[in-house]
Amino acid sequence: MDLIYMRSFLEVARCQSFTKAAENLGYVQSSVTAQIQKLENEYGVVLFERYGRTIRLTSAGEQLQDSFEQILKIYDDSKRLVARQAKGSLEIGTIESLMAFYLPPLFHRFLQSFPDINLQANPLVESAILQSVRNGQLDLGIVMDLPITDNDIESIIIREEPLVLVAKPEHPLCSADRVDVSQLDGQFLITTEQGCTYRAAFERLLGTHGVTYHIHHEFGSLEAIKQCVSYGLGIALVPRIAVTRELAEQRLVALPFAHPDITFYTQIVHHKKKWLNPAIRHLIELLAETDEMGQPTDSSDRQTSRIGK
Repeated sequence: MDLIYMRSFLEVARCQSFTKAAENLGYVQSSVTAQIQKLENEYGVVLFERYGRTIRLTSAGEQLQDSFEQILKIYDDSKRLVARQAKGSLEIGTIESLMAFYLPPLFHRFLQSFPDINLQANPLVESAILQSVRNGQLDLGIVMDLPITDNDIESIIIREEPLVLVAKPEHPLCSADRVDVSQLDGQFLITTEQGCTYRAAFERLLGTHGVTYHIHHEFGSLEAIKQCVSYGLGIALVPRIAVTRELAEQRLVALPFAHPDITFYTQIVHHKKKWLNPAIRHLIELLAETDEMGQPTDSSDRQTSRIGK
């Protein structure tokens, strides 16, 4: 049964006039009359009785009025629920540094707007995130990398994510005005695990310049890396967001080192064919409006390229 017929029936019952109901609905009167006749044929009853110029519901019409009102309310409520996407699950993959030092306050803000969404954040290496986005296991990925180009994946750049080479305050390189790649020859490195994009870029850079280095320790935990650096076991390339407190308290020092080959960006990735429901779009907007600490910024600071449709 067409819901339009139900709405026409209810409007005729409210107005007690086919002519007035047709005007309110934007139909010609004959269309409304035909719709009511189809309802009467389908139910095998008379829905309206005519008394001169006035009409009123029959007993069968009164019963259908209550039922139709309930049906249309359920339908309208379902449209609002789906339009808002207020319930369901949202699966996200991200790297450990973003999960630990950037995303928690943002997720808190998101759940204030969508409290019934089951938000699942999975810490993964980037290759696993991209593959899971491609095969539909993840709704979104939040990664840190060089600008991503992929036939199946849409990338939205949020901002440049500074990487810093940290050492203990007494390290010999701390006194340098500028640290070149060549000055890293022979250094002991404390690194993230294999599969980390900025570790791979750093090692490529050192290899390209013929710099020898020694990996002293390899960890999946940034906290472990920071502890090892603070005890002088080596130096480490990490996102600045992961060492903000240690730098402020001077427990670690950022060496004056930078190179364009290790310029990384925080990016949102999703499948190009992924439907971005309202909950996903809201999360993307929050990401685009936050600073490096996950706090809201002025709209003029946004660096998002665009939100895919």
